[in-house]
Amino acid sequence: MGLDDAYAVQFFQLQTHLAAGRVLAGRKVGLTSPAMQAQLGVDSPDFGFFFDDMVYSESARIPAAGFIAPRVEPEFGFVLKSPLQGPGVSLEQARAAIGEVYAAIEIIDSRIADWDIHLVDTVADNASCGAIAVGTAPLNVDVADLASVRCTLVIDGQARESGTGEDVMGDPVAPLAWLANVLGEQGVALDAGQLVLPGSFTKALPVIAGESATADFGDLGSLTIHFI
Repeated sequence: MGLDDAYAVQFFQLQTHLAAGRVLAGRKVGLTSPAMQAQLGVDSPDFGFFFDDMVYSESARIPAAGFIAPRVEPEFGFVLKSPLQGPGVSLEQARAAIGEVYAAIEIIDSRIADWDIHLVDTVADNASCGAIAVGTAPLNVDVADLASVRCTLVIDGQARESGTGEDVMGDPVAPLAWLANVLGEQGVALDAGQLVLPGSFTKALPVIAGESATADFGDLGSLTIHFI
């Protein structure tokens, strides 16, 4: 199976769920940091989607049994204030489309045993998207400064991994522009009001029932979720 085939599988899943009445809440870009690319042995980003019933709020208690092999990633969450239609979207245009920036955590999951996956596997598996958690209040940060923001992934109160926005393709807005351009080649736009996650600051870490995960943005705030 090639990459185009993998995205065709993903698109079929999206259309099947939409036809069943599920509501698209946003998109995710994955594998945007050196840490994540090294962890999964790939050299390019990918993208997927999530529905509104996959989105949790701050302090959510999330059943770990609802996943196969969950891992957590600390991320930004961008809520768009205007549509983005590629191809040809620049970094500046992507910045201008961002209305609010939130603390977010993506719960990634895999149907492939032991996470022994290649790029085509994760793409066909909706970019390994299991669920999303997003803060209730936006972060007080200028979108022009996101590359310098540091985020630490904390598991059960212990700081485990840390990275800056620069680790996310040089600037966390770059994956948003990339996504808009890739989707634009398919005639698909990112709509105002959609939530877009641009990728993890750090490598993903496994979680089990009884543990908490925090995306700690220092003085900007944090987001914590609990697995039960």
